[in-house]
Amino acid sequence: MSERFEVKVIPDLEFAAPNGNPLLLDLYMPIGKEGPVPVIVWLHGGGWRIGDRKLGPDFRVRFAEQGYVMASIEYRLSSEATFPAQIHDVKAAIRWLRSAANEYGLDSGNIGLWGSSAGGHLAALAGTTGFGRLEGLELGNQDFSSEVQAVVDGYGPTDFLQMEEHSNVELKPSIDPESIRLHPVRSHTDSNSPESQLLGAPIQTVPHLVREANPITYIDKNVPPFLILHGLSDAAVPAHQSELLYHALIEKENEAALCLIEGLGHGFFNKNDLDEQPVGVNLRKAEAGKPEQVMTSEARIFELVESFFRRHLFVKGSKSNQYSV
Repeated sequence: MSERFEVKVIPDLEFAAPNGNPLLLDLYMPIGKEGPVPVIVWLHGGGWRIGDRKLGPDFRVRFAEQGYVMASIEYRLSSEATFPAQIHDVKAAIRWLRSAANEYGLDSGNIGLWGSSAGGHLAALAGTTGFGRLEGLELGNQDFSSEVQAVVDGYGPTDFLQMEEHSNVELKPSIDPESIRLHPVRSHTDSNSPESQLLGAPIQTVPHLVREANPITYIDKNVPPFLILHGLSDAAVPAHQSELLYHALIEKENEAALCLIEGLGHGFFNKNDLDEQPVGVNLRKAEAGKPEQVMTSEARIFELVESFFRRHLFVKGSKSNQYSV
């Protein structure tokens, strides 16, 4: 789409206050876009233990200028509260956005999730659990749904207990040294790993909590469309994690696409210059009742993400009111 919009930022909106501590989000609004406007919720990375809602790409460019409302949210870090607090916060933000849809001109029937690393895990978990599981209704707006219409998962963990076995097995020679510096090789099973800190214990000692935290646990035939992206030079989260999620989704006849990217390491969604040059990708995608398609080409990653959201969120005749329950 060639049209570009000026962007207005509405910062520091409180969407919940667990234990009296406010959780905030920022809205990036396209000025002049006829409403109601589809919403993309950004979930930052940082291993569930660092980062905030400012960590990510330029939300004006990605993708408020292109006609979406971008909502960048915060969630409780693992030093503040262990799982499932984080997914409760994400779902509380989605419910709040629906509750405030009329005030801000949001299309409550077309909300997507876009997450990076730990945020990718939370996006996938919110997408696969739907409304009613891991909900955290005590955080407010109980009369509104937390269902979403599309999910973009950037290199998020999906099965904690398989991470160690596949760690770094398939790293390519073109590994990104900056990614290694920022996201060094680590054990996923020791007590200091991000996954163990999220759950409050070494992951191998709490398999019941691992199962509850794994997005693949909940997949049925009613999951929204997924786009999963992973760099083949990722030293922090094995690309096998994204392959697991993709196969679990299509086995249940859900629409899903898996994009494996040559030469990219961890955290690439935080790079504003990511699309200066196309990169080599292996793309696999499947829709319900149709054969899987496999292709190798060059692509610009942010363009892939935007085209996916455009397909699934810009829908004529949005059914906004069906998301008030």
